[in-house]
Amino acid sequence: MLLKYLFPPSLFFTATSLLTLASMANGGLAEVRGKHVQYSKFFGVGSQGSKASQIMLPTRAAMVIVYTPGFLNGVASFLLFPDEGFRFLLLKSAITIHFSKRVFEALFIHKYSGKMGLDTLIFILVSYLVSTASMIYSQHLTQGVPEPPIDLKYPGIVLFLIGVSGNFYHHYLLSKLRGKGDNEYKIPKGGFFALVACPHYLFEVLGFWGITFISQTLYTFSFTLGSTLYLMGRSYATRKWYLSKFEDFPKGVKAMIPYIF
Repeated sequence: MLLKYLFPPSLFFTATSLLTLASMANGGLAEVRGKHVQYSKFFGVGSQGSKASQIMLPTRAAMVIVYTPGFLNGVASFLLFPDEGFRFLLLKSAITIHFSKRVFEALFIHKYSGKMGLDTLIFILVSYLVSTASMIYSQHLTQGVPEPPIDLKYPGIVLFLIGVSGNFYHHYLLSKLRGKGDNEYKIPKGGFFALVACPHYLFEVLGFWGITFISQTLYTFSFTLGSTLYLMGRSYATRKWYLSKFEDFPKGVKAMIPYIF
């Protein structure tokens, strides 16, 4: 059934795709169980400590560092694979736009408190470095291979643009919650925050599904499905955190998917 929507994968990327999906799904389950990736409001919550985690970096600088490899992979792909068709051009552009937006947000939009451990930085950096390189190279391997019977790249463009713009908008709303020197968390308001605790995750997932529709490779599909499961776990933990911290947090607000989850 998937072959109607995806390019036939190589054996290597089939195995890599399954490992990526399993790893990210396990990460989402760990978030639900209280073992969190250590940044933002979950810094120091459910951690088990290590020598590397005791090396702390300012969060703004750390987030710029973790997003930069994905951005550089996107830029490098234009030089390494310059003329490999419209679908590949769309994929390279989407990856570059997504990570350039994240670097921009880290530098100029987000309001941070606290720091990030070196082990967390390395974990996220390697994840983005490997995943973007794998998306790009798996797309390169489709050159000369017949297109999938069902072409999803044009719906993918629309979905990606909705995702990237919605994600940016809700990150902007989050940034306006705090004034200068204010490190206190507040209940987010505006936009889809009336429906879900983490609309920025919802739109990030939509953006990744847009990239998957553009790419139509098994690796990108697996990465996006894994990211969806991980962010569902992270959003579940976030909603639970809001409920524990704020007595007036609306009980009807779901975690990530309006009215459902």
